[in-house]
Amino acid sequence: VQLQASGGGLVQAGGSLRLSCAASGSIFRINDMGWYRQAPGKQRESVATVTSGGITNYADSVKGRFTISRDNAKSTLYLQMHGLKLEYTAVYFCYLVASGQYVYWGQGTLVTVSS
Repeated sequence: VQLQASGGGLVQAGGSLRLSCAASGSIFRINDMGWYRQAPGKQRESVATVTSGGITNYADSVKGRFTISRDNAKSTLYLQMHGLKLEYTAVYFCYLVASGQYVYWGQGTLVTVSS
């Protein structure tokens, strides 16, 4: 199983980006999917998650700015980000849980928010 994250880049504060994460390989059943991020010098933190049933959860710091979604037919996860702040600069990692127990991670995509 491989996860390919894309969509990161350099954006000005207040701008928008859309991250994508495409899963490939033999996956019997995908359960939760989500995004973490790791800023320089900080621990990795959860940003948003979405269950197989479409229930979403967000970190308080991104509520109202980020929207997580998934296309089950394409095994693809998205993160639409609006109103980006300087403190959102980080490497964003996607993950998925398969068959209720296996966790797979993407390679990360860098989001840099400039003033």
